[in-house]
Formats: sequence, structure tokens, C-alpha cells
Amino acid sequence: MKKVICLVIAFSCAAFLFAQQYTPAQELVLKTGEDSLNAGISKSKTVISGYGSAFYQRDFNEQKSRATLERVVLFVGHQFNSKISFFSEMELENAKVAAGEGSGFDAEISMEQAFLKFDLNPRQYLVAGLFTPRIGILNENHLPVNFNGVERPIVEQVLIPATWRELGLGFYGRSGNLPLNYSVALITGLNSAGFEHGSGIRGGRGEGSNPSANNLAITASVQYFLNNFRFQISGYAGGTNGLNKRQSDSLELNSGAFALPLYLAEANMQWSGNGFSAKGLASFISLPDASGLNRAYASNVSENMHGAYAELAYNLFESSKSLKGQELNLFARYEILDLNQKIPKNGIYDGKLKQQHLIVGLSYLPMHNVVIKTDLRILHTGPENPALVVNPSPVAIPYKQGNSFFNLGIGYSF
Repeated sequence: MKKVICLVIAFSCAAFLFAQQYTPAQELVLKTGEDSLNAGISKSKTVISGYGSAFYQRDFNEQKSRATLERVVLFVGHQFNSKISFFSEMELENAKVAAGEGSGFDAEISMEQAFLKFDLNPRQYLVAGLFTPRIGILNENHLPVNFNGVERPIVEQVLIPATWRELGLGFYGRSGNLPLNYSVALITGLNSAGFEHGSGIRGGRGEGSNPSANNLAITASVQYFLNNFRFQISGYAGGTNGLNKRQSDSLELNSGAFALPLYLAEANMQWSGNGFSAKGLASFISLPDASGLNRAYASNVSENMHGAYAELAYNLFESSKSLKGQELNLFARYEILDLNQKIPKNGIYDGKLKQQHLIVGLSYLPMHNVVIKTDLRILHTGPENPALVVNPSPVAIPYKQGNSFFNLGIGYSF
């Protein structure tokens, strides 16, 4: 964990030295219809917006390639009056959902958000319904034009399982005297019965699909702006057992709103100026009663998990007057994570979950709302644990600790 913290601190300090040269970055940026509705300046009471992405990937170890229409998202919002608005997004992943058909990867239709926003005053508002809490960089800003790389950062897919949405009530605001934003929310908790070995806490998300309300969670964040530099810290604490007392007793698990607690903390920073941009993030998860969950569900989950990444990018078109309004971002991102940093006595260590990723690539934006991306991701893991290899496929290739992936993708938002 010390290595994770040192990486982000060093990266933040380097960006801070650059940040002193530039003007304040806390400004209103409108790129989509949803942005205009959120800012309360939409010209139409009903707004249609959306985003989507598609990609091709080559796995060099498996010598396999795949391509998919990763997601298509339709946003519909409505401003009832000057104080109340509605926001909704429906998402189709991987183009098709059909009964009885398996694609080898997730295919689903789901609501990404559906909430009412109540403006209390120019600086504060409430949201109620299905929404994405302010955790990490990507969860609130996951449009494909907003991040480099065809794939979302691995740490924000697993440690912070974006896009992470839950039912609840949230309060958001900004200071009148400082460049500071804050939020706090009460939401439905994660379901530990859905945690799976190798995917962190991702399988425990309720996503508004009839989650148990026996267990609850609290999340909060603070953002601070300094010149072209943005800092954020956020946290999550909640119970992960949605069963009633009788069901819990049968599995020898504690019950209650905050039983079998899970704690998540993250810190991140972003900076941009003169064509350069930088970001860094570190996250840590604690699941103190992982041994009880392993006994009840045989899921082989860990007590502690951590991850971090740092990214630096430069717009190669920055100094070109003829290409003003276009971007060609050359970037590199380094990610480290360990999903079994600390395992309980009844857990089995899996070296494959201790990973390093190096991603190098280009993102071309002919305009703010369209992107063409390509990158190479180099992966290195710990060794495979033979104790976890059960009924191996006769055509499976021997596990290699290193692998590479070539990615090519497109994305849009409006």
C-alpha cells in the first residue's frame, strides 16, 4: 500500500509545480444536452442526449480477436420548472440481448440513472432515485470522450466498479467562499453474496434492480480546485448483508443495516495546461469479515484490496492554429492493483490478481464529442496458483504472467 500512496503523492506534487502557472480551472463546461439540463440553462424543457462506444481488441496470448458495440446509451431528461428536473439513461451493452444465448461477455439492457433533481438554491441541490455517487474520477465522468484509452482504467473497473449506480438520496453543494465542492449520500448497500473472486466488489452492485434495503451505505466526497488542478477525496461505508436475521443466522452471519461492513477510500487529482494533462488515483478497500463471507458463500474474497494509476497526456495539436478545436492526445498510463492484498485464513491466494498494466496510445478528437482511439496494453501478473485450477480445459494454453492487448475504438457523446 505504501507504494500505491507514494506513486500518487509524487505524481500530484509534480503536477502541482506546473499548476501554479495557470488560471483557475473551476469553470462551467457544456459538452452534452445533459450538461445543459444539469446547469439549468437548457433551451428546451425536454432534452435528448446520449453516448456510445465500440471497439476491436486483439489478445496476443490467446491469439484471439473480438469486436463489439460496447454500449449505446440514450439520455432523456425533462425540466419541470426552475427547481425540479428529471434525468434518465438507458444503456444497451454489447448490442444484443436474447434469451438462451451466451456471448462470452456481458450483454444487458439496464438503467444507468433515473433520478429527480431538486435545486435548493444556486449552490446546493438534492437528487433522489438511481444515480452515480461521486466516487473516483470515472464514475461521474464516464463518457468515452472524457478519458484516454479504449478501455476504462482497470482500477476504476474493479476497485471502483464504474459505472456504479445505486438507489438513494444525495445532497450536493459548493462553497460560496472557496473553490470547493462537496457531496453526501445515503444509498442501498452492496450485496456480498454477489462478490466473486477476481472481480472485486463489482458483482455486489444493486444497480436499482430490486436490491435489498435491509443494508445501507453512506458515501461522501470533497473536491478542491487550485488553478488548473483539482483534488478529490471520497469514501464509502456500508453493510453488505441484505438478508434478514433468520437467513443470516442460518449462515452464521451478522445482520442489520451496517452488518458485514465494507469500507472504500479513494483520492485523486487532475491537472491540465498548455496541452498537457495529468491525473492520478489511489483506492483502498477493507472487508473485515471476509472470512465469514468465504465460509457462507465459498467466494474466496479478500480482506484488503488496493489499486492506483497515474496518467500523463499531451495534445499534439496544441500549437497548431489550423487544427484548433481538434485534439490528438498521446498518453501513457500505469496501473497497479492487488485484489488479494490481505486474505483471510480460509482464503486462497491468487497471484493473477496482483497486476501491473502499462497502456500507451492515441486519442483523436476531431471535435469535443467524437473520438477515435487506439492503444497497446501490456499486462504483468503474479504466478498462477495451481490450487485454483479446477477441471482445466484440455485446449487451455499454459498460463503466462505477461500478456499484451491491442485496442482500437470509437466513441461519441451529444
